[in-house]
Amino acid sequence: MSLFIIILTSLIAIEHLGIMGLEMFANDQTKAKAFDMPLDFVRLPNTKVALANQGIYNGMLGVLIIAVNCLLTGAALKTVLALLMLYIFIVALYGTFTATKKIFFLQGLPALITLLLILIF
Repeated sequence: MSLFIIILTSLIAIEHLGIMGLEMFANDQTKAKAFDMPLDFVRLPNTKVALANQGIYNGMLGVLIIAVNCLLTGAALKTVLALLMLYIFIVALYGTFTATKKIFFLQGLPALITLLLILIF
């Protein structure tokens, strides 16, 4: 597997760890701005719990990508990374249609480009 693919997938992993940080630990104003949500909505207790829960998923996805890059090689690495990038792209499409269009450009497009590069190389 090309070092370039490892770097790209690692950057996507770091992005998901950053999203986790925003969803779990950022102040309400930052969350509202980052996720295009009304501040009053972000301050609701149920919203805080939902964002933290979503943050756990994003964080674990980032950890999983890093672990896969460190532990697997060859065809297994290529297959698992391709599946993870496909997963991220599908989830980003859902988020694009249900939450905010910028999710496509921030999460979906990088995952799609990386997926295509994995399949080509």
